[in-house]
Amino acid sequence: MSSLHPRAGRRCHNAVNPLHSTVYFSPDYAKELAGIGVEDTSAAYFAGRAAALGAVGPGTVTATFYNFSHELIARHLPAVWDTASPATVLAARMRAVDATLRRLLGDAITSPEMAEAARLALRATEACSRPARPLYAAHADLPVPEEPHLAFWHAATLLREHRGDGHLTALLSAGLDPLEALVSHTATGKGMSPRWILASRGWRRTDWEAASDRLRERGLLDADGELTEAGTALRADVEEHTDRLDLAPYEHLGAPGVERLTELGRGFLMAAAAAGAFPDDLTGRG
Repeated sequence: MSSLHPRAGRRCHNAVNPLHSTVYFSPDYAKELAGIGVEDTSAAYFAGRAAALGAVGPGTVTATFYNFSHELIARHLPAVWDTASPATVLAARMRAVDATLRRLLGDAITSPEMAEAARLALRATEACSRPARPLYAAHADLPVPEEPHLAFWHAATLLREHRGDGHLTALLSAGLDPLEALVSHTATGKGMSPRWILASRGWRRTDWEAASDRLRERGLLDADGELTEAGTALRADVEEHTDRLDLAPYEHLGAPGVERLTELGRGFLMAAAAAGAFPDDLTGRG
């Protein structure tokens, strides 16, 4: 039996994953991608996150990213690879990560704590598994950067995509399609705001309302857009299913290591957030 608290892995993920995500909100990322000819923000995101998979088309990205409109993805892929190869995109992304973390964290990138966080996160990734986890598996084939802050970001990426690939299995098992997953997550108060979802995921307001209606028909959402008791239970089941599928790296790291990585990750995350890493209206129901 595991000595980990049932939600210890989730808490660790919630501390480490957002620091990975800072790059996609960073002006440094937009600058680096524009420098290789990818100026559209959606194209830049799809290219940066999908480049580890190779020069894939829209079908692969729709399948692996899950909650974006296929129509939006198809506007940019595979055309973006005519502008910049996956290898060129990956190099630009890493330059952006370096610039972003230096700007947000300052001297902390060379601290003993950053080196410790990188060691712990990389140790956790030793127990991640490739089968049925395409985004994780693709990133796991990339080399580990030498500098601790970049190694930590790389490890955070592996942990993020490992959990994310498993999360899609949980969503499918719960019968939540891409937009239903977004609507129900937003209704928990922890997901992205509808404004950000509609602006970044390629969905229309009518799509959002149709998904909400489907959730109401299943008794998961009430007339005011709040989760019902059944909806709350379903979202809890999804997260617990994801926890079970994502347990291996945290069991491998062990309870003390998970606790320490969570502590370090939260410290870096709080510093990054205080430095303006995320938009003020990114989350919420508005």
